[in-house]
Amino acid sequence: MLTLVACATPPKPQPVEPRPVTPPVVTTVPPTTPPTLAPKLAPITNYTQAYKLSSYAELPGWGNDDLREAWPAFLNSCSALKNKSEWKEVCSKLKNVDAKDSASIRGFFEMHFLPYQVQHLDGALDGMVTGYYEPLLKGSRTRNGVFQTALYAAPSDLLTIDLGSVYPDLKNMRLRGRLVGNKVVPYASRAEILPFLAGKELVWVDDPIDAFFLQIQGSGRVQLNETGEVVRVAYADQNGHPYKSIGRYLVDKGELTLDQASAQGIKAWIAKNLARQEELLNANPSVVFFKEEKLLDPSIGPKGALGVPLVPQRSIAVDPTQLPLGAPVFLSTTMPLSSNPLQRLMMAQDTGGAIRGAVRADFFWGFGREPGELAGRMKQRGSMWLLLPKTFETKNN
Repeated sequence: MLTLVACATPPKPQPVEPRPVTPPVVTTVPPTTPPTLAPKLAPITNYTQAYKLSSYAELPGWGNDDLREAWPAFLNSCSALKNKSEWKEVCSKLKNVDAKDSASIRGFFEMHFLPYQVQHLDGALDGMVTGYYEPLLKGSRTRNGVFQTALYAAPSDLLTIDLGSVYPDLKNMRLRGRLVGNKVVPYASRAEILPFLAGKELVWVDDPIDAFFLQIQGSGRVQLNETGEVVRVAYADQNGHPYKSIGRYLVDKGELTLDQASAQGIKAWIAKNLARQEELLNANPSVVFFKEEKLLDPSIGPKGALGVPLVPQRSIAVDPTQLPLGAPVFLSTTMPLSSNPLQRLMMAQDTGGAIRGAVRADFFWGFGREPGELAGRMKQRGSMWLLLPKTFETKNN
């Protein structure tokens, strides 16, 4: 039997008890942190019927948001969506907007978009909001000294089958495995995979835990010891196994409480239990492979599942079976470990294996240590409103 999972670029999960692998796993493209079994959700073919039509007056903080900060992210979305029928008209009107005037941008959205409050299938209006970021690791081109943990390119025998080319209902779903004789079998899990990766080392880094969390984030930067050059390692592929949260694994084992199972809490547990490090990391059978990219402009974020650069604090990862990639989404939540409101217009530009369900978002904080601290501690409740072009409603009714 095949296991279907939806996904996106990397990031930000929670732990789960590992379980034996069955036949080839299917993941959607591009996964950041491959998911577990895809939930049985009714496909949304008409967002205007699936979600509740709202008004801008009902969006908490809508009038206070400085939309100049959101505009570059929206321009990125339009660069990817401008040729799609539902988006072509609205993306053609960008030249009429004063990008330096928040009121002008607000007027553009109010004139051309309708807000719909996102809800779960059971009608619930709030959900989980977590965070992710782009980390910086220290690395080397060669294995030496403290640089003993490799980041790998995709192995040459990793087989990816586009199921949508055969079964239209499985559009954007892929089967990953390898060929043994004339059969496709599951690719190796984390605990089994090292023999398959010889010769695929991109760089060697100095911390196996940082390398593990890099796979959860989906992309990052590596400063090379030899030259000081900083390169980007971007998501390339994944071994086909569903993501399992090591935080959840520790909670289920009684090692941590839910409140302690943050990235910081997990790292602290590992520091005290080095003998169990491999046990913990192997609880997540998923392995992410990378490709190296030149870092031409350090101010530009990594590309998400939409194929455009993510904008810090204005891009989110969503479940693409529930929300259309590229769409504006107004998010109302709170700051990490705080009750201070975080209410702003975001763009749904990424996906992630742990991001499942309608009211579910992963907030991209940006690059570096401080964003990493915020991302690691973010686990808030929030509400979301999907902004759709008025032309979208016309085409679907």
